[in-house]
Amino acid sequence: MRKYLLLIAVVLSSMSRMNAAYDIRINLKNCKDTIAYLVKYTWDQKYIVDTCKKVRNGQIVFSGKNDLDKGMYLLVSQATTVYFELFINDSQKMTITGDAADPSGNLTVSGSKENTLFFEYMHYVSDKNKEFGKVVEKTKGKSRADSTKFMQEKVKEFMADAAKFDLEFMEKTKGTLVYDFMNMKIEKTAKDVPLAKNGRPDSVYTYYYYKDHYFDGMNFKDDRLLRTPLFDGRIKNYFDRVILNHPDTVIKEIDKILAMCDPNGLIYRQLIGYFTYKYEQSKIIGFDKVFVHMGDKYIIPGKSGGAYSEETVAKIKERVDIMRNLLMDAKVADLYMIDTTNGRVVRKMGFDTATSSKSVTDLYLKNIDKLNTLYKRLYEVNAKYTILVFWAADCSHCTTEIPKLHEALSAVKGKIDVKVFAVQTKDELYESWKKFIIEKKLTDFIHVFDPVHINNLKERFDIYSTPVIYILDKEKKIKAKRLGAEQVVDYLKYLETLDKPATKKEI
Repeated sequence: MRKYLLLIAVVLSSMSRMNAAYDIRINLKNCKDTIAYLVKYTWDQKYIVDTCKKVRNGQIVFSGKNDLDKGMYLLVSQATTVYFELFINDSQKMTITGDAADPSGNLTVSGSKENTLFFEYMHYVSDKNKEFGKVVEKTKGKSRADSTKFMQEKVKEFMADAAKFDLEFMEKTKGTLVYDFMNMKIEKTAKDVPLAKNGRPDSVYTYYYYKDHYFDGMNFKDDRLLRTPLFDGRIKNYFDRVILNHPDTVIKEIDKILAMCDPNGLIYRQLIGYFTYKYEQSKIIGFDKVFVHMGDKYIIPGKSGGAYSEETVAKIKERVDIMRNLLMDAKVADLYMIDTTNGRVVRKMGFDTATSSKSVTDLYLKNIDKLNTLYKRLYEVNAKYTILVFWAADCSHCTTEIPKLHEALSAVKGKIDVKVFAVQTKDELYESWKKFIIEKKLTDFIHVFDPVHINNLKERFDIYSTPVIYILDKEKKIKAKRLGAEQVVDYLKYLETLDKPATKKEI
């Protein structure tokens, strides 16, 4: 009877596997876990896609009725220890055997060509690591000089062996997902580098070869690449360390890569989202130009591959419309402000107690002739450079930065033609604002605010926190923005060096 029950169990198990879209069985010797997870790579994140809640004696089963996304996965223990990586591709039914004591060194698999190849590579790496460990042991008792010489020779041998193995392995795995994975891992460096005029290898040739061949062999239409631990790093390294860190260069390279993608594919959507967020959040001056480009070329025209909802697209459009007018070298909008002297006059007109946009408009129309004589305009500031700063008297950071800026600029007074147009963003703080100016002796600034509410400061100048500092040239074009008080003087000096004609060397 027991034999029949066992036979029935085997038959049922076999039928269950036949009906499943994926069925991954792992026999992991020396495994003490009771729970195991199948985890998927996606860009720079990892997601649990299946859980085996009844691990017994190292027998782990993941099975389901829907195909798994193709790519690289992890077997993870209940203690979040990674046992090993595996590929899931066209073949989604396989049996893997290994040892938890050395999971990468002795894996075998049936039912998966890709994993047979990949585990072969893992075995090689594991064996080489063990071999290298024995080599390190041989340095004990040697002098530092002898040990260094010995290890340099051994490292050279190991690297040569690894390069030879990689070359042979790549040749053997062509046409597989393993090959595509390894192709991202191996750097494309120039061979037979020509010599420069100084007799040394030409570094310019080396750089351009590396840059031009960086993505060789990568199929950006293959979404499987996104589900590996290498794809995101490959992209990030290229934009952060390989290409020139300039917004125009970044825009050109983004367009080039997106043109290689399937506009309906996962990689395309992921890159659209990544580049848009990265350059919207960038703290480097001028890189908001990349964000505006992403909005104008891809997102707003509906070419983001479905990366964003209509609601999100509308919000991005609002942000792009603001940022477009605040790019480097853009001419800012004029400001019609009231200074501290005339502030009390304007407040007596009733603007300080108006509670609706209609009441403000009515007051404005009633007093328009008088107001026109009181305005202090940004465009009336006559200086080579104008520091346009937005701050609030109840902002603790502002009350530190504004006096610091005042003191820093005193060091270049009479040396650099610069004036400060300091805008108080909260008209209700009129009294405390005036008091602070007097207490801190901020006498060199043009202090203004907007009690009439006609300038729309928040949207025009992207004021979502304070302080915000812009440097404008004589024509009121943006030369720098969102600087800290301690950066302003150094940047002014830098602008001065750009303005000076290059001096010819005496012969």
